[in-house]
Amino acid sequence: MASSQGYLDYVLDLLSGVEGLTTRKMMGEYLLYSEGALFGGVYDDRLLIKETPASITALDATAVPYEGARPMRLVDSEDGEALSRLVEAVCADLRNGSVRKARR
Repeated sequence: MASSQGYLDYVLDLLSGVEGLTTRKMMGEYLLYSEGALFGGVYDDRLLIKETPASITALDATAVPYEGARPMRLVDSEDGEALSRLVEAVCADLRNGSVRKARR
């Protein structure tokens, strides 16, 4: 199932505080970037963020965006300020190389 433009608009509104937020449509889903860093995406009308120390601490639930992909953290919050801070922390983790390399 592809994600809807309406849900993407909702996510973009939630993440309006994220610096340099851009999207890229790919096969009916949307990849999310902050200042060029891929931090997550919208998959099947779910907001998923890459697993990093910051996202693991902040988010409990995991989900797989598509078959064969690494698990990501499922966002269930509607607090745009908190989500923007989380994305900043996740991007800092990504820049520092704090991402798990091995597949499960």
